[in-house]
Parts: sequence; structure tokens; C-alpha cells
Amino acid sequence: MAKLEEGQKAPSFSGKNQDGKEISLDDFKGQKVVLYFYPKDNTSGCTAEACNLNDNLDQFADKGFKIIGVSPDSEASHRKFIDKHGLKFDLIADPEKEILEKYGVWAEKKMYGKTYMGVVRTTFIIDESGLIEKIFKKVKTKEHSEQIFSELNL
Repeated sequence: MAKLEEGQKAPSFSGKNQDGKEISLDDFKGQKVVLYFYPKDNTSGCTAEACNLNDNLDQFADKGFKIIGVSPDSEASHRKFIDKHGLKFDLIADPEKEILEKYGVWAEKKMYGKTYMGVVRTTFIIDESGLIEKIFKKVKTKEHSEQIFSELNL
């Protein structure tokens, strides 16, 4: 499992979005990126987070940010999630968990006394030169945009 830190170069990746189009971090060179990892489409926390980011998309764009979500769900699941909630950014399917592992967010979790492998909800802010500017490990799903703006003094 990768241990990434702020100031480090973000690992490059590529994966297919909701339309089967290949998306890579290199596509966003010279732009700032909000790269967020979430457990599952159409669950309450993940929906709250995605909708909050989507509701503030214009503010992110005004500040030069692109938003990309990544989860282990399929392209078809992402398409349904986007259509259902009117999301206007790409979601990358990572069923093989390659991107999740590169970013160290596929990890052991515990719930109700059971241990299992899952996605640790995490957001990486990547600057124009590809460096990790900020890592959010305690994501406030309903107010994640505000959390990002506040922490980055935007």
C-alpha cells in the first residue's frame, strides 16, 4: 500500500470513465485536480459527497480545478450514478483496484467487529505541476466542497 504525502508527486494513472473513455492524470497537466476516492455509487455518504462537489462545480472551475471521482464500481454503475444525480464530472471505474492501491486508499477497514478490505474515503488535491498539495483523510461528505475551500483558503 502506497503511503503518499503532501508535496509528493501524484502517481500517474489511467482508467475508463462512465462512457468507456480512457482518462489519465496526464490529461490534466497544467490544471489543478480534486481527485476523490469513494467506496460505492448510490450509497448515502457517496451520493452526498458527489452531489456536494457537483453543486459547487462552477466555484471549482472558477478556481481552475477539475474534479475526478474513483471507485471500484463499473463504468455502467458510474453512468447510472451520474444520470440519476446529474453529475457533471468524470468518474473512473477501478474494479481491479489498481488506482486505489497506487494512492493507498484500498485498505483494511473495520465495521461492527468485522475486518474487510475496502476504499478509505480520501481526497487528493493535485496542483498544476502534478504535486499533491493537500490530502483529506477525514472527508465531510455533506460539506466536502466547503471543507476543501476552507483548507486551501480559496
